Amino acid sequence: MANRPRTASTRNEQDMMASARRRLNQATDPVEKLRLLCLSRGSAGIMGMGKVFRRMDDDGSKSLNMEEFSKGIRETGLSLSDEDTEKLFSAFDKDGEGTINYDEFLVAIRPKMNENRRKLVDMAFDKLDKTDDGVVTLEDLKGVYTVTSHPQYQSGEMTEEDILNTIIKKFEHNTSVDGKVTREEFYDYYSGISASIDHDAYFDLMMRNSWGIK
Repeated sequence: MANRPRTASTRNEQDMMASARRRLNQATDPVEKLRLLCLSRGSAGIMGMGKVFRRMDDDGSKSLNMEEFSKGIRETGLSLSDEDTEKLFSAFDKDGEGTINYDEFLVAIRPKMNENRRKLVDMAFDKLDKTDDGVVTLEDLKGVYTVTSHPQYQSGEMTEEDILNTIIKKFEHNTSVDGKVTREEFYDYYSGISASIDHDAYFDLMMRNSWGIK
């Protein structure tokens, strides 16, 4: 059987993963090293790390000590030496108190999006967040995400429900299946997608088509 042609988004992601692996060999800064490790696993790499750290925050303090941080790194499946893990922790434990704010840490390792891309992500989240409470239930995706331009929908290989389920799984990423998406988790997801797309116009078109943004 012939291989299925790769979609543009699949090509973009595979190119990004290959580039991240190449750059990882030269990286020395622990923060950049971890960012590249995440991206080498695909656009969901950052999101998976965010899910793990947020799930570990049992007391809602938004902070982690060295032991919790090390455990979080291990749970993501990323392989960092003890020395690099300690360097990472020290870089963010600016006051030397022995704890770091994991939201600040995740923002720092998240691939940067320019202002226009970030605005589009905000517009998409705001459209989904009908109750304006900062949380989107995955049921909301069904009323907003447009599947008609998806090649496998057009070919009849996948139904609308099939495609929506794959989208839902991308946001859940098997690390915290709670049926809720926060704005920060939305950023985690799209920062990875954004890193795989070189051209702003393509990112703009993808976001507007996917979420029906005017």
